[in-house]
Amino acid sequence: MMELDGGRIGIGSLAVGVGFGAVSFAKDYAKKREVFGKRLSNLEAIQWMIADSYTELEAAQLLVLRAAFLKENKLPFTKEASMGKLFATEAARNAAIRAVQTLGGYGYTKEYPVERYLRDIIGTTIYEGTSEIQRIVISREIFKS
Repeated sequence: MMELDGGRIGIGSLAVGVGFGAVSFAKDYAKKREVFGKRLSNLEAIQWMIADSYTELEAAQLLVLRAAFLKENKLPFTKEASMGKLFATEAARNAAIRAVQTLGGYGYTKEYPVERYLRDIIGTTIYEGTSEIQRIVISREIFKS
């Protein structure tokens, strides 16, 4: 189980990085792209998607870092690794979906990287145990005490 726990920290870290890549690209795109005489970055719906993505990814990063800290200090980290992996992969998936939405139809084309970010992030929700498995591990650890 310790091997999986360590791998979950790595997958969570990967997800956070990909998620930040997706939302950063969407932010830069929104600052340049004009629709109906306005920059996308001036539209409240876009602002909220970007704000939610950054907030969730920052929180995910802290969960993953906490699990890594516990592991490095040879403390129990099974629950924290699963929590970090679960939250990070789902936050990154949400960020990638929002990035695609920000680009609209262009978000599905290979001309822009957000379609690849979304494809890449889906795998992280499966590797080292699906999100459903993480929930089982987390609840098992919670009910132990």
